[in-house]
Amino acid sequence: MKINRKSDFGLYLIDEEGNEILLPNRYVAPDMHIGDEIDVFVYKDSEDRITATTETPKAQVGEFALLRVVATNSAGAFLDWGLPKDLLVPFREQKMRMQTGRSYIVYVYVDYNSDRIVASAKIDKFLDNRPADYHQGDPVEILIAQRTDMGYKVIIDNLHSGIIYHNEIFKEINIGDRMEAYIKSVREDGKIDVTLADRADRRTMELADKILMHLMSHGRRMALTDKSSPEAIKAAFECSKKDFKKAIGHLYKKKLITLSPTETVMK
Repeated sequence: MKINRKSDFGLYLIDEEGNEILLPNRYVAPDMHIGDEIDVFVYKDSEDRITATTETPKAQVGEFALLRVVATNSAGAFLDWGLPKDLLVPFREQKMRMQTGRSYIVYVYVDYNSDRIVASAKIDKFLDNRPADYHQGDPVEILIAQRTDMGYKVIIDNLHSGIIYHNEIFKEINIGDRMEAYIKSVREDGKIDVTLADRADRRTMELADKILMHLMSHGRRMALTDKSSPEAIKAAFECSKKDFKKAIGHLYKKKLITLSPTETVMK
């Protein structure tokens, strides 16, 4: 928004329709001048006035985030979202009674009845409301939402639900983490599988699976190792020695094989 004028309370900003919004003094920097355009976040303050801030909330309208409950009262639960006024989760938007000190995955939206930004813990109703237009290998942003027996449920691009399976995870992840991932598949029923591995990593894992299958069908051992010739490796697995060494290294780190100078043995 453009800085329109100064006042004793701060700077008044103006939008393209001529509406003025106050940027309070605590957010005014010495290098801000009338006519400058600045990036601000607009919301209702604790006195229900439309106000602007140069602070960035932990989540904005249309986004999911893991936020901590700082208080509860007769209206609902209040979350720390990085601004002076805490974010309300009304009781009707809680799956279970929220507790102070605990953190929950919520969706941030505008309640048009009250014209306020609020949050909901009933996240499923905000997901998968449009067809998933993804292809294998597409990069996406995910939010880790819930641990399950199969892996982790994730939220994809603030639009869709998906899952990462345990055997696709090779680093520590936690609920609330945001990270880049890749579409593994979109199934016929619309469910989406994602992976943290890029194309090169997926190639390594696919080759590792192929090596394990070979070992299982050959008495759990083979004469090929990371010291074997490129020609022998290519003849057996139709891959480069570089890719083979990566796959063998992956299996070794996962403690699925042992290596000696003359053979590879499956544990």
